[in-house]
Amino acid sequence: MWIDTHCHLDAAEFDADREAVVQRALEAGVRQIVIPAVAAFDFDSVHELAHRHGFTYALGIHPLYVMQAREQDLTLLADRLRAWRDDPRLVAVGEIGLDFFVAGIDAQRQQQCYLAQLKLAREQGLPVLLHVRRSADQLLAGLRRIPATGGIAHAFNGSEQQAQSFWQLGFRLGFGGTLTFDRSLQIRRLAASMPAEALVLETDAPDIPPQWLYRTAAQRAAGETTRNEPAELPRIAQALAELRGWNLAQTAALTLANARAALPRLASVGFP
Repeated sequence: MWIDTHCHLDAAEFDADREAVVQRALEAGVRQIVIPAVAAFDFDSVHELAHRHGFTYALGIHPLYVMQAREQDLTLLADRLRAWRDDPRLVAVGEIGLDFFVAGIDAQRQQQCYLAQLKLAREQGLPVLLHVRRSADQLLAGLRRIPATGGIAHAFNGSEQQAQSFWQLGFRLGFGGTLTFDRSLQIRRLAASMPAEALVLETDAPDIPPQWLYRTAAQRAAGETTRNEPAELPRIAQALAELRGWNLAQTAALTLANARAALPRLASVGFP
């Protein structure tokens, strides 16, 4: 049994066949999915999807959406967190964080939104799902200023020192499709060397496709497309198992326990 700790099931890429995507995931043994919001426009949709399918969700404003966000969006987030605070399917505040890779996003505005959401998470006693892209040190500085109750550093791609710092602050590290590429040397080293208790699995679907779904620039230019799905998680898990010298049963048990430790409300939610 697997938990996909980060899947944007509400994304437009799934509009045509979302029910089939869910069914394929269930048939593959993915029995729980965490659906993070990215902006105020999808707070209600991730809540509805989680309840419709027996999954879980997180609420937050993604750093790539802060330039579009209105001041009242943080107020709406606070209102939704309070309104749904007793909903066991609300497992975290997220996806929040900082992105210093994509150009044109005001760093100060990102920082303000990130810190404001850390405060909301602390007020509600919820862990956070962190977007980490060339921003690990700044994220860590924010966490030391406004401590969170743990969570997941999603799609982690930082250094070993940064990984250890997140782990020491009570965070697990999310590994997904990037792990399956032989050239992802640093990520694969971290997946192999970090404490077993620090690792959780995710797809970030429809994004970050694993190696077997990847399309080259030439293929994309020719019109070929690809879409990641939560059903790919067991095969991603096999790559982790091979790096660690585990069997799949061990990998499933460990990553399930780690996901529940990172997001405690998962333990009280049944599986569809």
